[in-house]
Amino acid sequence: MLKKKNISASKASLVLFLCQIISALDVPLDLLQPPTITQQSPKDYIVDPRENIVIQCEAKGKPPPSFSWTRNGTHFDIDKDALVTMKPNSGTLVINIMNGGKAEAYEGVYQCTARNERGAAISNNIVIRPSRSPLWTKEKLEPNHVREGDSLVLHCRPPVGLPPPIIFWMDNAFQKLPQSERVSQGLNGDLYFSNVQPEDSREDYICYARFNHTQTIQQKQPISVKVFSMDSLNDTIAANLSDTDIYGAKSVTERQPVLLTPTGSTSTKVELRGNVLLLECIAAGLPTPVIRWIKEGGELPANRTFFENFKKTLKIIDVSEADSGNYKCIARNTLGSVHHVISVTVKAAPYWITAPRNLVLSPGEDGTLICRANGNPKPNISWLANGVPIAIAPEDPSRKVDGDTIIFSHVQERSSAVYQCNASNEYGYLLANAFVNVLAEPPRILTPADKLYQVIADSPALLDCAYFGSPKPEIEWFKGVKGSILRGSEYIFHYNGTLEIPVAQKDSSGTYTCVARNELGKIQNEVQLEVKDPTMIIKQPEYKVIQRYGQVSFECIIKHDSTLLPTVIWLKDNDVLPDDERFLVGKDNLTIMNVTDKDDGTYTCVVNTTLDSVSASAVLTVVARPNPPFDLELTGQLERSIELSWIPGDENNSPITNFVIEYEDGLHEPGVWHHQTEVPGTQTTVHLKLSPYVNYSFRVIAVNEIGRSQPSEPSEQYLTKSASPDENPSNVQGIGSEPDNLVITWESLTDFQSNGPGLQYKVSWRQKDVDDEWTSVIVANVSKYIVSGTPTFVPYEIKVQALNDLGYAPEPSEVIGHSGEDLPMVAPGNVQVHVINSTLAKVHWDPVPLKSVRGHLQGYKVYYWKVQSLSRRSRRHVEKNILTFRGNKTFGMLPGLEPYSSYKLNVRVVNGKGEGPASPDKVFKTPEGVPSSPSFLKITNPTLDSLTLEWGSPIHPNGVLTSYILKFQPINNTHELGPLVEIRIPANESSLILKNLNYSTRYKFYFNAQTSVGSGSQITEEAVTIMDEGKMAMASRQVDIATQGWFIGLMCAVALLILILLIVCFIRRNKGGKYPVKEKEDAHADPEIQPMKEDDGTFGEYSDAEDHKPLKKGSRTPSDRTVKKEDSDDSLVDYGEGVNGQFNEDGSFIGQYSGKKEKEPAEGNESSEAPSPVNAMNSFV
Repeated sequence: MLKKKNISASKASLVLFLCQIISALDVPLDLLQPPTITQQSPKDYIVDPRENIVIQCEAKGKPPPSFSWTRNGTHFDIDKDALVTMKPNSGTLVINIMNGGKAEAYEGVYQCTARNERGAAISNNIVIRPSRSPLWTKEKLEPNHVREGDSLVLHCRPPVGLPPPIIFWMDNAFQKLPQSERVSQGLNGDLYFSNVQPEDSREDYICYARFNHTQTIQQKQPISVKVFSMDSLNDTIAANLSDTDIYGAKSVTERQPVLLTPTGSTSTKVELRGNVLLLECIAAGLPTPVIRWIKEGGELPANRTFFENFKKTLKIIDVSEADSGNYKCIARNTLGSVHHVISVTVKAAPYWITAPRNLVLSPGEDGTLICRANGNPKPNISWLANGVPIAIAPEDPSRKVDGDTIIFSHVQERSSAVYQCNASNEYGYLLANAFVNVLAEPPRILTPADKLYQVIADSPALLDCAYFGSPKPEIEWFKGVKGSILRGSEYIFHYNGTLEIPVAQKDSSGTYTCVARNELGKIQNEVQLEVKDPTMIIKQPEYKVIQRYGQVSFECIIKHDSTLLPTVIWLKDNDVLPDDERFLVGKDNLTIMNVTDKDDGTYTCVVNTTLDSVSASAVLTVVARPNPPFDLELTGQLERSIELSWIPGDENNSPITNFVIEYEDGLHEPGVWHHQTEVPGTQTTVHLKLSPYVNYSFRVIAVNEIGRSQPSEPSEQYLTKSASPDENPSNVQGIGSEPDNLVITWESLTDFQSNGPGLQYKVSWRQKDVDDEWTSVIVANVSKYIVSGTPTFVPYEIKVQALNDLGYAPEPSEVIGHSGEDLPMVAPGNVQVHVINSTLAKVHWDPVPLKSVRGHLQGYKVYYWKVQSLSRRSRRHVEKNILTFRGNKTFGMLPGLEPYSSYKLNVRVVNGKGEGPASPDKVFKTPEGVPSSPSFLKITNPTLDSLTLEWGSPIHPNGVLTSYILKFQPINNTHELGPLVEIRIPANESSLILKNLNYSTRYKFYFNAQTSVGSGSQITEEAVTIMDEGKMAMASRQVDIATQGWFIGLMCAVALLILILLIVCFIRRNKGGKYPVKEKEDAHADPEIQPMKEDDGTFGEYSDAEDHKPLKKGSRTPSDRTVKKEDSDDSLVDYGEGVNGQFNEDGSFIGQYSGKKEKEPAEGNESSEAPSPVNAMNSFV
């Protein structure tokens, strides 16, 4: 429940409180009630005299009221006037002016009365006045002759109209006259000139009056103003003007401010409360005065104060008594100031403090009607009953008048009436109707039953329980069918029965019951509340910057209650989207194709449901290259400089960073634009330096982050005067092409640099360090001149000077050149060679005399070549090597020599022409070096305890071989290396048999050659001695894999495959063909392989009784088919450097099994017979 105000113990205060509660109730129209005015015309009713007059008066009541009118205080009998009718079931009058009536005949004060059996209500006094828009009176207007600098007032004086017209000044072309601090219109419509200027002279100053009510405009006769300057008046004009025509005869002088309006130093102003206060000060003076406003003893009210008409008018809206006081305007210029004080008094027409309210009382109850108003002066309060002053109204014992209050005690049904309260003072009146309706009615609830209310979570929920009853019912609220009465701070109970849940939650949903009861009965009503989830935009559109003609998308992803159907609309700048197919509205986004400048703006996604609305906005900024500058202007033209200014084009939302200025030389290169300079983007003018004899045009290009604008339109052309050249040719050189000439070259000046017509060059030269005069020649606009008959390679001083028809360029600087070169005449002498090591030598020589070089010394060339190798004593094709040493060096290094070889070399000097003669050949020898590795190492004939090694001598012995070094060591089953054994072998040997080796052992060999200098790089190989058969049998007893199931299955598969091969072979042999394996067998029979026994289908075994030869590859498995892991194929390739193949019986590699080609072909016999099962198994694994 709402907290109630403190209530005194007095009965009157209690009755007043109850009255305020009951007065808030509306009486249902099906119950008896006095009339109530619901609509009426305004108190001051100005009508259009050309249209029918409609005076409104509408009322409600039970029974429906009847209506009557008074005019000017007497009964207005509408039946006697055929032009006046009253609308059916209404009190509204219609006066038919359009059928011949005149509005002026119906001017007056009208009042409407609405009456039924319970009372009578009256309207305000409605004053009917037809609007008027009279014409200006004819008058002869003399021209205004005024001296420059004087003040002037053009009076409007419009005709008095109803309502007053709106004034404005225009010319004959219906264009508003410009106004400023100097010229402005006053509140009275006059046009004020603080000081006149020559441009104020015109003959069509016209004042217009617009009458809005009749939609007419009246105009005054044009006023002529002629402004004269005394300095320019001739004596004849001055003689024809009277003193009154010319306001004085002094020249224009500055004047202190003088107020044109208001006059004097003080004035008064009365304004009514609630109106707009307008204060005005307009001053004359030269310079034009500036107006300032202050309030004496206080501040101008904030938020309600405005300055208009160039601060000449102070405007305060909604004034109150607190705004009374003295307001001072101060007009000031450089010569002084003047002020005026306006004393403002705010009066007030009556306004309500407490207007009387309708009373609904049950028989025997008490009540009060209160009518309180204020104003300045204080209004007079009077009461009427049913439109009759209460003093002469019928007596009512339950009624007592106490000033602004009527007290009712123990009312009865006959106490029902309508009471009028009138509060009036000299500035106006207030009239209010309030009825007293005595009823005895049980409660009724006016809100429909089972009304559904839907609200959004976390927002207020207002559940209505509109009720009526007399006496006033008490209202209680319950939640649910058997809920308890609602109390507590989470609910607010309004006097009109409404239940407010300030912050509704999802659990607030449900059924609510409103119960109304008084002493005559009880009634209840149920309403439903549903609390919905709020609509949210979970992905809002974001600020976008897009280039023109691009594509942009704004997202708007929403989340909403599942029972609500949202609608999404997009707005641009708070208006509907343009009707353009480029705008594509999707479910969750807005896409704009081919963006243009007009698409720039704020885009808003608005999501509406029946209960809530949310929106999110984002700004789209369309950027583009700037528009080209325009209005190029050339000023300050001088011979060598000019000022260029321009107006920037639209920057298209991307600030201009700089401007590029280009020029065209229309005289020498028309149509070709050159870069002149650049200036910052804040600069719109530039001082440009110019060259003579150029027909300039300029253009400007704006640049922003997006790119460069199109060039502006070219400026006007500007041709500079001719002048002598400012500069001489550049890159002057003197280089002879032949031994007896000097070629002088230079880079010619451009037409732009020529500074004038007739460009030529003065070429001058003389031999350096010789006391000769300059020799000069003037040549045309070329870039080369050849001097013939010069000595060979001598220095010359050279200079080239530009000139044209107007003179020479400044004196040029001198450069040094040389006449042509010739081949050197002398070879370097004293050539010496110092051998540093077997591959590097250093050569020295004496430099040749510079005079013998006969040109620019470029360096020396060393030619060297190998004559022969000292180790082989064999000659070969001579290939000369050349090393060039730049500059004046006298030594050089010769790298990459071959050891133990004989070389020759010579040295030659080099200039720009070529090489000189060679020095005598110098012979030198390189010492011995270490040899290269032996050309090959081959291991053959493996036995149980020996291996045979064969090798080739090094390809590059690099000296005399002294011996070979052989190192070897065994490798065990875990790939670990054993002790290393070293053997030195004489240099003339090429093979060696190693004996006393371990059987079935792998060895690694390291082999290299030696000279007296040291050992060369080594070559490595690996080999294996063969296995003892007794050892193999022992191994088979240790591990008998033949008894394993997987092995038996594998062997069966192998046997089946071999059987198929044998059948194929048998068929081919019957046909006369040979099986390839059989061909090998015939060609290379191996007597050690036993034939297969055909009688029992078993395989024969190998015999090792005589020489214990090793098994072939794939035949190392004993007859009991036991395989040792260390003797498998994998053991050969898991370790070692370069051992990729498998070994034959003699220790050589079998390439066809290894998959890689051997360095040397295999030696010894190979078996071509079909393999045994064990061999076949090893071949397939």
